[in-house]
Amino acid sequence: MSGICKRFPGVQALRDAQLRLYPGEVHVLMGQNGAGKSTLIKVLTGVYPPDAGRIELQRRPVQPASPLAAQQLGIATVYQEVNLCPNLSVTENILAGRLPRRWGGIAWGAAHRQADGVLKALNIPIDGRQLLSDQPVAVQQMVAIARAVSMDAQVLVLDEPTSSLDENETAQIFAVMQRLRDRGVAILFITHFLDQAYAIADRITVMRNGSFVGEYRPLELPRLKLVSLMIGRDFSEADATPPLPMDAAEAQVPVLRVRGLARRGQLHPLDLDVQAGQVLGLAGLLGSGRTETARLLFGADRADGGSLSLEGQARRFGSPRDAMRAGLAYCPEERKTEGIVAELSVRENIALALQVRRGWWRHITRLQQQALAEHWVRELDIKTAGVEGPIAQLSGGNQQKAMLARWLATEPHLLILDEPTRGIDVAAKQEIMDLVLALCRRGLALIFISSEMPEVLRVSHRIAVMRDRRKVAELPNQRLTEADIFRVITASQGEPRQKEAA
Repeated sequence: MSGICKRFPGVQALRDAQLRLYPGEVHVLMGQNGAGKSTLIKVLTGVYPPDAGRIELQRRPVQPASPLAAQQLGIATVYQEVNLCPNLSVTENILAGRLPRRWGGIAWGAAHRQADGVLKALNIPIDGRQLLSDQPVAVQQMVAIARAVSMDAQVLVLDEPTSSLDENETAQIFAVMQRLRDRGVAILFITHFLDQAYAIADRITVMRNGSFVGEYRPLELPRLKLVSLMIGRDFSEADATPPLPMDAAEAQVPVLRVRGLARRGQLHPLDLDVQAGQVLGLAGLLGSGRTETARLLFGADRADGGSLSLEGQARRFGSPRDAMRAGLAYCPEERKTEGIVAELSVRENIALALQVRRGWWRHITRLQQQALAEHWVRELDIKTAGVEGPIAQLSGGNQQKAMLARWLATEPHLLILDEPTRGIDVAAKQEIMDLVLALCRRGLALIFISSEMPEVLRVSHRIAVMRDRRKVAELPNQRLTEADIFRVITASQGEPRQKEAA
């Protein structure tokens, strides 16, 4: 692929992007959110037509008009979410649309032999007659790969197939990939996990802001350099950040204590302590496990290991409502889809969490809601024509402050902020960070998650560094720099890591 450009209304998604895949190689595509990886894949597989550029397959120009046309050319895709039919057998999924027929019906014997031959060639230990829904996610991903291989794919695109798998399941997928590589298939592997990229890649292409940054051999690309290319910033001469003053003395008993919190396929066992009047920052690249940690703490996902205590009392949350009643608050990453209720007014949005916490039998009257909303509009300086106006008409920064107001109205013990400054202007970002520090000075315990490392460094007293769904270090914020954090993130598992602070 060369010179690929793609524009959507108001957004230049790809600008002169390029990609070279070789037979018998695993090529890893890396980049932050918004780098253009998904759009480039969709151009390659016929979902989007390019506005400009050229695609060649075996040195011949091609222009797939649809995913089916791409498959017929030998370009197959396996997505992060398994897009097979769980109610059908493994054989039916592998040969869907291509089942051999005889005497007007399906030749099941021939079909099972054909499917079993593909499975055996890839050393996938499963009987084609078994129901797909009875198999774990890793096996379902391997069946999706087997389906692609059965169509004689020359190019196999794997879009984050390991994102929900544990280490053993990922190793199974890698073994299948290596067998396909040995058979001469060109494999494009998209992942956010640094360790996985370096474990399997023959080449790495980096994208940023819709553009091609470079193509590298793994041995020629140190991890810190890879992160610098993805982020677009050189950390070698990063300025030191002044140490954050400790405004509150550390409590004897932390507000939150977590030991061994884990969820299979999402988060390795994790320990965290959060003190009153302190901000604990979670730092890491996309896919490091920051949001998964927040969701487990808040009961949005169910942990299957570990313990959690609030102010010394053991707790177990079966739902976000349980967490809210215990004094936790959570502003999610996706403000528009998981945060605000766009159809409701500012008043209704601010009163929502308090009403849920009190229960519907203790109804908050409209007059009480109005007084509550007006108080927080003044307190947080939310720019709105009135509390009865739709929240959807507010700017992103004011929507974010309204979400904060919603949770502060519940008087929480711990506030979890996941990307609170995403998608808002510079002035609003400054206001949000000032507000975080002001809440901290009032004695509130906070967990602060952001992809913007300077923001994490500015507001955090301690920083838990995450990588590949596990905590790899926890550091006091005493003249830490971005380079310090990224050195910890990019250290390979075999390299010595910075010693965790006590």
